[in-house]
Amino acid sequence: MSERKLYMQSALRGGFLGTVFGGVFGAATGALSGSWAGAQAGAALGALCGALVGMFTGALVVRTAGSTGGVSMGAYSGMALGAALGFIFGILLPDSFRAGVFALGSLLLNTLVQARFETGAFFSFELSLVGMAAGGWVGGKNLRKR
Repeated sequence: MSERKLYMQSALRGGFLGTVFGGVFGAATGALSGSWAGAQAGAALGALCGALVGMFTGALVVRTAGSTGGVSMGAYSGMALGAALGFIFGILLPDSFRAGVFALGSLLLNTLVQARFETGAFFSFELSLVGMAAGGWVGGKNLRKR
């Protein structure tokens, strides 16, 4: 299989998996608000961030693991990339969004979005999970027998 085709296939697979896992993790986080609208908004934001992290992770896995690295290389690559992108996303989240979360009055969510650093650390953790899942899956699918 040509390397270009492997990049495209891995990026698409990673984007799909990132959307699924990000939507699930986002819905679970949004459910902490105690409302259906919070779960929907969390799922949408998680799916969007997960799609980006998944696509980039799929391409990175081809670069780092190729067709011989396997699940572990994919998972570690996705974990590192997801953590880095998650911290950037969390830091750049607008203050209006954080203020809306504060208005919900949930103690756990208030703690997670108290300042930019806490928000960055939370997004970093969540997206490292998404990147790990997508990267492990893509790395396993790309693995070829020697």
